[in-house]
Amino acid sequence: MTARSRTSLDRVRASAGIAQLALQQIEDDLSADDVDQEQLAAILRELSEDTDPPGGFMGSLAQLLTTAAKRAEQLEPDRDGDASCPLHEAAALITDNAGMRLIWAANSLHPQGDPE
Repeated sequence: MTARSRTSLDRVRASAGIAQLALQQIEDDLSADDVDQEQLAAILRELSEDTDPPGGFMGSLAQLLTTAAKRAEQLEPDRDGDASCPLHEAAALITDNAGMRLIWAANSLHPQGDPE
């Protein structure tokens, strides 16, 4: 492993650690006794809707997997899709299934949308 790839892996580890801490904070907020239906719906919408990055958190995660899939396409020895296809499928599942289910759950909790 080269020094550059080691540095890159270190950055990925650090970023993944930061993401895990952020997700833990969201989980803690979801567990708070004062979270009502409207607030829970708003939190779910923040994870799934077009807020800061396109597609919210779920869209960003799907984009990360798509980027990994595109890189895998370039690195696969036989270009057979053994590595890239599952990554593309995981991205599609996040976007199509998980993202939509978050929206459905939010709408069933609070159909009017975000709190004012």
